[in-house]
Amino acid sequence: MAIEENRSHNDHIRRMTFAAFLKSDALAGNETYHSDDGDHNHGVNKTAFSTNSDSQRPSNASSASSDSSSPPSYPLSPWNQTYYPHNDNTMSFSSVSQPPWNQTSSPYHKSPWIYQTRNSDFEDDPDNGLIGTIVRQDGHVYSLAASGDLLFTGSDSKNVRVWKNLKDFSGFKSTSGFVKAIVITGDNRVFTGHQDGKIRIWRGSKKHPERYSRVGSLPTLKAFLTKSVNPRNYVETRRRKNVLKIRHFDAVSCLTLNEDLGLLYSGSWDKTLKVWRLSDSKCLESIEAHDDAVNTVVAGFDDLVFTGSADGTLKVWKRELQGKETKHVLVHVLMKQENAVTALAVNLTDAVVYCGSSDGSVNFWERQKYLTHKGTIHGHRMAVLCLATAGSLLLSGGADKNICVWRRNSDGSHTCLSVLMDHDGPVKCLTAVEEPEDDNGEEKRDRRWIVYSGSLDKSVKVWRVTDYAA
Repeated sequence: MAIEENRSHNDHIRRMTFAAFLKSDALAGNETYHSDDGDHNHGVNKTAFSTNSDSQRPSNASSASSDSSSPPSYPLSPWNQTYYPHNDNTMSFSSVSQPPWNQTSSPYHKSPWIYQTRNSDFEDDPDNGLIGTIVRQDGHVYSLAASGDLLFTGSDSKNVRVWKNLKDFSGFKSTSGFVKAIVITGDNRVFTGHQDGKIRIWRGSKKHPERYSRVGSLPTLKAFLTKSVNPRNYVETRRRKNVLKIRHFDAVSCLTLNEDLGLLYSGSWDKTLKVWRLSDSKCLESIEAHDDAVNTVVAGFDDLVFTGSADGTLKVWKRELQGKETKHVLVHVLMKQENAVTALAVNLTDAVVYCGSSDGSVNFWERQKYLTHKGTIHGHRMAVLCLATAGSLLLSGGADKNICVWRRNSDGSHTCLSVLMDHDGPVKCLTAVEEPEDDNGEEKRDRRWIVYSGSLDKSVKVWRVTDYAA
């Protein structure tokens, strides 16, 4: 049905041209772009990009009026030296080689779907570059996990696909909920976090490895029934509903494992961090971790747990003995900023934690006597949606459809080795596995990594990158 335009006597006024519009103040403010999904991007609307149906939603935390020139006062103990990016005048651009394409102010770069040319850094290098692309019309790819020669992908179609040698090997489907997070244990159990607030457990058959079946969920039915009879086990939600503490009442946005301690951590848009024991699927703790949605969680060195939220904070938790119980306590607020924290990754060997934000920056801290802020990496024009480490490499995927490959040098600085640009949509998830060495008696080469990237263009791309020596 055609819609007739309502014309007025002012139609003779000359309309602004598209070029003039781009140069006008219409694009000067923070803009929010939307895709065709029905979900939200927690915290990314604080910048010039927002991806619906993402694992980071627009913040719904109350914003109190305050003077932006003075940060909130925290106790300045050695474990609470909070980093405030907006108040830090010593920007560490010297610690990173900034790509030349990042030094631009063109208004066209505000578009989340701008056309990108193919990356030519590795055209003549057989050890690096794109290996292949997996495309299956299961919806946008939100989560990845690799185990041996198997790759698990989760999407907004509620499906988990299993790939082997870039071919469709198997798959399984939940009854509801986008698959937002996947982790795999050493005993080949697969844990998936879903939009409906549930964590489901799957296992492959020993006789038929291509067959997967659901073996449980978190919390277990037994725990749910046992806890439900005691009113003290309930909490009131923002919707004025009473729900069990041991159950997430909003989307499970992230999962991480500490198999040495036998623990699984889950973060949710309900602002909580929950701790699960792998041996019996028991919920050990439910922590009100943040003032807004928990977007990312990662288990790190020294048994620390890092959480990032749409409230702009990066927090550090440690498991300590308190009386007769062992609980996780907040030991450090590493950062407090206006932009949402959207991604975390840890380099366990060098004891470095990386934090990606919705403004496109990546801050990093090193363990010295205490965790110390060492610099900021700038490589993306839009929100950093995912981070992964591989040896001395850091991989960052962004809403600008790019994957930046960084190398951590011996002096702690970071060099941008390449920018992988083959996706047609925001890069939502990354994972990397080391490629086995050839047993041909040749001299030991640089470490090579197989990198998997999932995107909102409904594809998974497979790359090979090399950890070149400095």
